[in-house]
Amino acid sequence: MSDCLFCKIISGDIPSKKVYEDELCYAFYDIDPQAPTHFLVIPKQHIRSAAEVDDSNSAVVAHCFEVIAKVAKEQGMESFRIVSNIGEQAGQSVFHLHFHVLSGRDMTWPPG
Repeated sequence: MSDCLFCKIISGDIPSKKVYEDELCYAFYDIDPQAPTHFLVIPKQHIRSAAEVDDSNSAVVAHCFEVIAKVAKEQGMESFRIVSNIGEQAGQSVFHLHFHVLSGRDMTWPPG
């Protein structure tokens, strides 16, 4: 999609600090990190959100989770959080499926 921020990052039109890339997905560090380690994993296929996952695209979504596990292991992350917001009310601001991967601080609730 020509107006999608993440599609422009994937194509290289907008710079990013790449963590990982293969034929199906792209991972890069968040520009406004909410934890000491905070990167996003996105499918290269434009999928609007997790609400649009179906049998035609679920394999690429599963691959994104394989990449999350691989990158987390490579970075020595023993504990981490994966977040995907679906819809504006849930906090989704870029309408391209993405998974935030956060680590390096206590994320229990309430914060202690």
